[in-house]
Amino acid sequence: MAVSQLDIVSKMKILEEKKIKKIEGCTVMCQMANEEWHEAEILSHKEIRGGTRKYYVHYKHFNKRLDEWVVESRIKMDSLAAPVVEKEEKKLTKGQRKRKKDTAAGSTAPKKEATQAEKEKQRAPQSAGSGSLRAPGSHDDVVSRMKNIEEIEIGNCRIKPWYFSPYPKELTLVEVVYLCEFCLKYCKSETAFRRHKAKCTLFHPPGNEIYRKDDLQFYELDGRKHKAYCQNLCLISKMFLDHKTLYWDTDPFLFYVMCTVDDRGSHIVGYFSKEKESAEEYNLACILTLPQYQRMGYGKLLIEFSYALSQVEGKTGSPEKPLSDLGLLGYRSYWSQAILELLRELKEPVSVIEIADMTSIKVDDVLSTLQHLNLVKYYKGQNCIVLTEETIAAHDKAMAKRKVRIDPSCLQFTPVDWPKRGAW
Repeated sequence: MAVSQLDIVSKMKILEEKKIKKIEGCTVMCQMANEEWHEAEILSHKEIRGGTRKYYVHYKHFNKRLDEWVVESRIKMDSLAAPVVEKEEKKLTKGQRKRKKDTAAGSTAPKKEATQAEKEKQRAPQSAGSGSLRAPGSHDDVVSRMKNIEEIEIGNCRIKPWYFSPYPKELTLVEVVYLCEFCLKYCKSETAFRRHKAKCTLFHPPGNEIYRKDDLQFYELDGRKHKAYCQNLCLISKMFLDHKTLYWDTDPFLFYVMCTVDDRGSHIVGYFSKEKESAEEYNLACILTLPQYQRMGYGKLLIEFSYALSQVEGKTGSPEKPLSDLGLLGYRSYWSQAILELLRELKEPVSVIEIADMTSIKVDDVLSTLQHLNLVKYYKGQNCIVLTEETIAAHDKAMAKRKVRIDPSCLQFTPVDWPKRGAW
């Protein structure tokens, strides 16, 4: 079904009748790619040839990766509705009014000079915005809500990005952005990309190779020493991670890049990053498997590798919290398989703390996983871990799908005590 395009006079009349001054933020019925009609929010618009317009829309109750530019024929302009203005807050109580007044007075009071300790704390890297698995915050604005890159080419694949990424403005004006799969440098034309390939001397990520088995490799990169590569890596990951906020300040982080190797070099599959110093003992801040390698088990392999590093370090670890819904699903699947695999091998009773020590999974995560699997039973005055036949069968079925595993004997990794080392 196609909606006839409205002329400018008709559109202006609709806007006047509905008392709408600005079309951005309005809701409208829009036809999706599957030809179904859904309510959408108009984020922006632009004129195209022939005097018609395109509208950038976000389909309500759908993931942002489905946002797109649509022509006027896919919009029912008659259904245009003004943005809903949020109702004013309820009348404040006397106590609330007093606290609000005190807060306002405090904000206008002259600020005391910060102490040396406070200055150091302000300069210290903040971990709150470094991860992609963390639950979404409220950092959205109109610009970052719109995809700005049409398409990228990396290796033999062309991929349409899902989200906004802060690449230079000139790259947003071209149809395809070309990325070198070895150094991750971006080029705005195929000619420039060919010139770069002729000069590029890299055939694998910079940094130290710390793992290799068959055609699988892992490289460890220091965010300070390999700043350009790590920044380009963050730009790529932002195209596929909605809530990633780390772009340029890579100094406090280590990056672990997973590659598949052949006679042409090492081809990036995915990566994860972690803080050099984490007060909460997080062993992972951000994780990404490139779209062309997703649903192939590489995500779980990255998680398994992060815990293999924790085991060498001799401590338990956990991803940055709170986890998003998708992050929790991925980790809970790994935790379940790791814990059940251990329980099946053990012949003697084991405590939760011992499970944490043997798997490097934090005690809190072990407890939440056991409770999720409904394995904790109360028996004769104490809590016991009980495996059922159904749980064992489901575990065996899941493990049969994991063809590739991390082999600890192939890991060449020496932990660094960053607090003692001092400067990063």
